Amino acid sequence: MVMPRSAPVGVFDSGIGGLTVAHEVIRQLPHESVLYFGDTARVPYGPKSPDTVRRYSREIAGFLRDQGVKSIVIACNTATAHALNVLRDEFDMPVIGVVEPGARAAVSVTTGGRIGVIGTVGTIKSGAYERAIRAINPDVFITARACPLFVPLVEEGWTSHEATRLIAREYLEPLVAADIDTLVLGCTHYPLLKPLLHEVLGPGVRLIDSAEETAAETARTLAGAQLAAAGDAKPAYRFVASDDPLQFLQLGQRFLGDTIEGVEIRTLG
Repeated sequence: MVMPRSAPVGVFDSGIGGLTVAHEVIRQLPHESVLYFGDTARVPYGPKSPDTVRRYSREIAGFLRDQGVKSIVIACNTATAHALNVLRDEFDMPVIGVVEPGARAAVSVTTGGRIGVIGTVGTIKSGAYERAIRAINPDVFITARACPLFVPLVEEGWTSHEATRLIAREYLEPLVAADIDTLVLGCTHYPLLKPLLHEVLGPGVRLIDSAEETAAETARTLAGAQLAAAGDAKPAYRFVASDDPLQFLQLGQRFLGDTIEGVEIRTLG
């Protein structure tokens, strides 16, 4: 089924973190409409089994398809690691993940070939970033670390709290010891922690937020599939959460300001 060029781009995440990706899609593709789904009822995905993450991803992708999206962006590193290939096989539309664009960006900017990766337990256990990075440059040295408490701290709004600072120092100690020069933020919630991460790691470490590169990949994919919106199209934005739309609205406005005027609620599963 070929969707019209005016159809929205579907973006989904386990919660609000994927709004970093949605923000870049809106910024780089100003004529594209966006439908964002945040699975706030079931966040976080990181500790859950691969089968569970795949099931959630199928449910959300099915919802987005039924809403008429023309492509799907998985704005969740854990879901990308476990479900990208499944969704590409099962859904008749372009499906874009965040891992490969982030890996490419890390390899392109590292100066000493010492790359760190932080993410949820599920993302780190999957080894998705290591595989993607080494597929580009097998000679880099990679240090990976799961940081499971970062997601709930970000969701709580504790991005500069002293407790978060102490936890960050504990989590990042092995990466500091490994003398990394580049750090991949392997979870879309983590960009909210950039100032704190710079503080802990020092200004010499480049932080890779895959959102920018993922948005660029989305633009290339839509153009290649002849699905890009017309240059005079007026975009519309919808935001849907599976639980607590008020909290989603309050936190989401930190990312997108008045772009989020309201949040719908839709329970899946």
